[in-house]
Amino acid sequence: MDNSANSQHHLVNDPPENVAEEPQENYLNEGKGLMSWLTTTDHKRIGILYLLTITFFFCIAAFAAAIMRADLTTPQGDLVISETYNKLFTVHGVLMIWFFLVPSIPTVLGNFLVPLMLGAKDVAFPRLNLASWYVFVAAGVFTLYAMVAGGVDTGWTFYTPYSSTYSNGHVISMAMGIFIAGFSSIFTGVNFIATIHKMRAPGLTWMRLPLFIWSLYATSIVIVLATPVLAISMFLVMVERLFGVGIFDPALGGDPLLFQHLFWFYSHPAVYIMILPGFGAISEIIATFSRHRVYGYSVVAFSSLSIAVLGFLVWGHHMFVSSQSVYAGLVFSLLSFLVAVPSAIKVFNWSVTMILGRVQFTTPLLYAVGFLGLFTIGGLTGLFLATLAVDVHVHDTYFVVAHFHYIMVGGMVMGYLGGLHLWWPKITGRMYHEWWGRIGATLIFIGFNLTFFPQFILGYLGMPRRYHTYPPEFQFLNVVSTAGATILGLGYLLPFIYLIVSLKKGKKAPDNPWRATGLEWTTSSPPPKHNFEQTPTVNEEAYAYKD
Repeated sequence: MDNSANSQHHLVNDPPENVAEEPQENYLNEGKGLMSWLTTTDHKRIGILYLLTITFFFCIAAFAAAIMRADLTTPQGDLVISETYNKLFTVHGVLMIWFFLVPSIPTVLGNFLVPLMLGAKDVAFPRLNLASWYVFVAAGVFTLYAMVAGGVDTGWTFYTPYSSTYSNGHVISMAMGIFIAGFSSIFTGVNFIATIHKMRAPGLTWMRLPLFIWSLYATSIVIVLATPVLAISMFLVMVERLFGVGIFDPALGGDPLLFQHLFWFYSHPAVYIMILPGFGAISEIIATFSRHRVYGYSVVAFSSLSIAVLGFLVWGHHMFVSSQSVYAGLVFSLLSFLVAVPSAIKVFNWSVTMILGRVQFTTPLLYAVGFLGLFTIGGLTGLFLATLAVDVHVHDTYFVVAHFHYIMVGGMVMGYLGGLHLWWPKITGRMYHEWWGRIGATLIFIGFNLTFFPQFILGYLGMPRRYHTYPPEFQFLNVVSTAGATILGLGYLLPFIYLIVSLKKGKKAPDNPWRATGLEWTTSSPPPKHNFEQTPTVNEEAYAYKD
C-alpha cells in the first residue's frame, strides 16, 4: 500500500493550475432567483433542495438528542419531566428516521448522481422528482406542527393501542406526516427504477454499473414494495383514533399485535432502505482511494439484491417477546442470521480491495474505514439480538439502542458523510480543507464509540431504554455516554462549518480531483445543466483503474 504524502498531493486541495477561474455555465448559475430553484426540474438542483431540507430536520433531531443526553447525566432526570422526555425521544426518532436517514443518500446523492453515473441528461420523470420534494416538505410541516403544538409521546414506533386510543398527543398530525413522507419515498424509488432500466448510456450494461447504482436500485425496490405497508399502518392508526373502529385496541375488538406485524414488515426492510445506499457510497470511496476494482464486483452487486429480498423475511425478530410461537421465533432467528451473510460478504470484499490496492488515506476513506469498524460492531451485535435467549434478556434495553445506532448512525451516516466528501467537488466545484476533514472524521469516530459503546454495557446490565430516571449505579456509564455525545456533536459541526466555508474560500475543483472512474467524473465541476453535451459511450468495466 502507498500511504505516502506524495501519493496524495494531487488529490487534496491542489487542483491543477490550469483550472479556469472565470464562471462557467453550470447548473448552479442557470438561474439564481428563488423561483428558479422552487420550480426547477433539474435533478441536481432537486438534490440540493433535499440536502438543505434534511439538514434542517437533522439539526432539530440532534437538538432533541442533546437534551436527552444532558438529562441522562443524573439518575433523577433533573432537566425535563417524564412527559417531555417521551416527546423528545419521539420527535428525535421520527425526524431522524423518516426525515433524515431514509431520504438522505437517495434524495441527495442519488438525485444528484444517478443520471450522471448513467450518462443521462436527467431522471426519467423530472416533474415527479420535483413533486417528491414538495410532498416531503409537506410531510415535514405536518410533523413539525405536531411537535410545536404539544408533541407526541408514543415513541417513533407508535405502538398500539396507546397511539391509536390513549395518547393525548397530536398523533394524527405526526402519523399524517409519516404517511405523506411515504409517498415522497415512493416517487423517488419509481423514478430511480425507471431511470436505471431505461436511460443507461450505450455500452453501460448491468455488469458495468457502478455499485452505487446497484445499491440504489435495490433500495428503490424495497421502497416501492414496503412503504405502502407503512402508509396503511399509519392510516389505520388514524382511522381508529378518529372513529373508534376496533382495529388495534383490544377494548374495541382489535388486535395490537396486528400493528406490530404491519409496522415491522415495513420497518425492518426500512433498515436496508437506510443502509443499502451507504453500502453503495462506501464501494465508490474504497475503489477510488484504493485505485483498484472492487474485489468480487458481481458478488457485491448481487448481495445488495439479496439483502433487499431477505430483508422482507425477518420482521418477526422484533417480536420475540410478543407471545409469538417458539417455532415462529426459531424461523425468524435463523433468517436473521442468514440476512447477515450478504453484509459480511461486502465487508470482506471491501477489506480485500484495500489490501490489493494502493490506499490513499483521504477524508472520504477515513469515513469509509470508520464505517467498516462501526458497521461491523453493529452487525455482530445484531446477531446477539437475533438469538432468542439473548434477545429476551436485552429486549427494550439500551443494548438495542446501541445496536441500532451502530448500524444507522455509525453505518449510514458515515456512508453519507463519506459520499458527500467524495462528491463535494463535483457538486459545488470547490475543494474543502483536507485536514479539517480528517479531524472531523476522527472526532466523529471517537465520539460515536464513546457515546454508544457504554450503552451496550448499560443494556446488558438491565437499563431499559426510554427511561430518564435510573439507579445510581448506572450514572458513570451515562456520563461517559453524554461526554461522547458532546465530542460527536462537535465532529458533526465541523463538516457543517468547513463545507460551507469551502463554497466561498475553497479552491476551484478540477473535473476529476480524485482521478476516479465513472461517467460523473467526465463532466465539468459543477456539471452543466444537461450533464453531457453528447451522450457518452461506455467501453470499459466499472472501476477500470490502470495506475
